[in-house]
Amino acid sequence: MIGEEYFEAHRRECSPADIAALPNIPGVFLAWADEGAPYLARTGLLRRRLLRLFGTQGKPSRLLNLTGVVKRIEYWLCGSRLETGILHYALARRHFPEQYLKITKLRMPAYVKLTLGNPFPRTLVTNRIAGKGLYVGPFRSRASAELFNAQTLDLFQVRRCEENLDPNPDHPGCMYGEMNMCLRPCQAVVTTEEYSSEAVRLQHFFETGGASMLTAVAAARERSSELLDFEEAARQHKRYERVEGVARLRDELVCDIDRLCGLAITPAASTDAVALWFVSGGRWALAVDFPFAASGGEIVPLDRRLREMVARVAESKVAGAERQEHLALLARWYYSSWRDGEWLAFGGFDRLPYRRAVNAIARISRAAAR
Repeated sequence: MIGEEYFEAHRRECSPADIAALPNIPGVFLAWADEGAPYLARTGLLRRRLLRLFGTQGKPSRLLNLTGVVKRIEYWLCGSRLETGILHYALARRHFPEQYLKITKLRMPAYVKLTLGNPFPRTLVTNRIAGKGLYVGPFRSRASAELFNAQTLDLFQVRRCEENLDPNPDHPGCMYGEMNMCLRPCQAVVTTEEYSSEAVRLQHFFETGGASMLTAVAAARERSSELLDFEEAARQHKRYERVEGVARLRDELVCDIDRLCGLAITPAASTDAVALWFVSGGRWALAVDFPFAASGGEIVPLDRRLREMVARVAESKVAGAERQEHLALLARWYYSSWRDGEWLAFGGFDRLPYRRAVNAIARISRAAAR
């Protein structure tokens, strides 16, 4: 998510004697003693935090005093809380591989999972990405994921039970089967193929954000209107509104995580640039400072320079656990009350809305200048 090139381009170093000259802006720092692990922290005011830790101005911190212990400080200046959080996570993962989740206090968001590896797929709410399946998320909270899951299942006849089914006509079944809200595969009422077709409809619903069902219901409504069957058209219209209400339960960030692509635009530590954070397939793919002016004084439109940058974005290949952490970092920033910057979601980099991106870059730069 952050390569060595980014680390080295933004890394700075100083001694405790030089702290007073540091800027008072957000940052992440490593304080190195002669031996042992470094002290890692992030802060909204770098100079003030270090002055307190080293007791060089005012009262030293009662919890930790590094005076005489630390000889060297590495620090990274940040322009946004997203950058601070990602840098803090990356450094913690590098220097504390056994404790980095505890250090960063990274909380995994909730997802709705469709268990495609089961012959009789079902859905469940989880905060772990593991095993074969389709994951929809990340959600703002577990409660919002459970609400979306429950109301989605009301639109389909997919089972809600958690047992591993062994279809048998003598199975007692459940109330959902009696209410015709389940195809009752447990009682062998339908074949595996018939149940799978309903699960495929649910999969398409998740993959398209509800558009597949909305299109089908809208077409049925139009056909009924053309046949002057207005009672059926009214019923289909009510169904359309119901499906639309379920689809609206998703935030902009919520989708099939394999299709989660977007761009976070935040202020940069440099006053003449913004920071661009690309996400591809639910993974941080590229982080780069985007200057307002082209190098060498050449006049190049922002749109053109942005297109050239997007052409260099390559999909990140990370394991399931690390991908889950990437999504957790994105969700923590996106759903926070302190979010600084804008998020642009799109279906793929070939469909990136460049006009909206350029306008967002202009807004972020004006806000940073103020």
